[in-house]
Amino acid sequence: MAFNNVSRAVAMSFFLLIPVISFKYSKAQMVPALFVFGDSLVDVGNNNYLPFSIAKADFPNNGIDYPARIPTGRFSNGKVIADFLAEKVGLPTSPPYLSFLSNNNKRPFLTGVNFASGASGILNSTGQSLGMVIPLTKQVDYYASVHKDLLEKLGSSGAQNYLSKSLFAIDTGSNDVLSYSDSSDLREKSTPQQYVGLMIRTLKSQMKRLYIYGARKFLIPGVASVGCAPSRRIENRAGECNEELNALSIKYNEGLKSMLLKLKSKLKDINYSYFDAYSFTQNIIQKPAAYGFSEVKAACCGLGRLNADVPCIPISTYCSNRSNHVFWDIVHPTEATARLVVNTIFDGPSRYSFPINIKQLIAV
Repeated sequence: MAFNNVSRAVAMSFFLLIPVISFKYSKAQMVPALFVFGDSLVDVGNNNYLPFSIAKADFPNNGIDYPARIPTGRFSNGKVIADFLAEKVGLPTSPPYLSFLSNNNKRPFLTGVNFASGASGILNSTGQSLGMVIPLTKQVDYYASVHKDLLEKLGSSGAQNYLSKSLFAIDTGSNDVLSYSDSSDLREKSTPQQYVGLMIRTLKSQMKRLYIYGARKFLIPGVASVGCAPSRRIENRAGECNEELNALSIKYNEGLKSMLLKLKSKLKDINYSYFDAYSFTQNIIQKPAAYGFSEVKAACCGLGRLNADVPCIPISTYCSNRSNHVFWDIVHPTEATARLVVNTIFDGPSRYSFPINIKQLIAV
């Protein structure tokens, strides 16, 4: 017994000698870090590092409005939602996680990291037809490794303090909705309600994992009106939205809002901002001039009807004024749309962000 007490004392002394890096951030930073999970709406280049994936945007004409006018793996003419969100909270854009794994770089995770992967979804099966993608479950696995690294840098109490003030953005679900609509096999196996239920249960389990690893402040956008994307409008002669697909988005969003309320009632110390992406995008489509847009149906980059018969590839043409188009390609928003979305997410009205917006979430 005496030997055990001595051992404990020695171990404790050794532990106290371990250097712990404290985190400090400037007044310009509203949060210590931004951790991003999701799909191509927030992917800043992770898919560039997936060797067996065709879901990539590392080629022209992508990036023509990005600094240096080069493609970076962002599915946009310029910056994406993740970039603007980082700017709003006074941080550099969270770098793609896979860039550290592939290059054996040091891991400066103290301002956050981005795990998002184009074509991925909440469910592991989503996007597999396009080769390698990083589903949400795997993204959270990667975050678990980052959490371990942060514990080593900051110590247990330091890491918890840091993470409790950080922002966790999860922008996903669109590809799951699209996959269900496009797959007769999925529709035969489950009803829309059953499929949506599986999406919500899976997302909830991953949020609970993030909670265990220190996450306390969440940004959770709902699914936008994906049935109004150019790729869906060309499915009918009139170029109208696919309302069946939109109805599935609404069904998912309703379930998501209910799940978040219940999760908050059980995990008292979490806070979240739900962004009603569906209502917001519908409002833009119905009243484009009020938001500075003139084209809501056609893609800026592509070929054929509504520039959507052929996706945005190097041989595609693209519009000269990207700022008046809602859509950059057959499914993704322009930089102008992404900027507008983040401005609304950050300090917009309760009509779109509830129970609180991001500015209020940060202040909690």
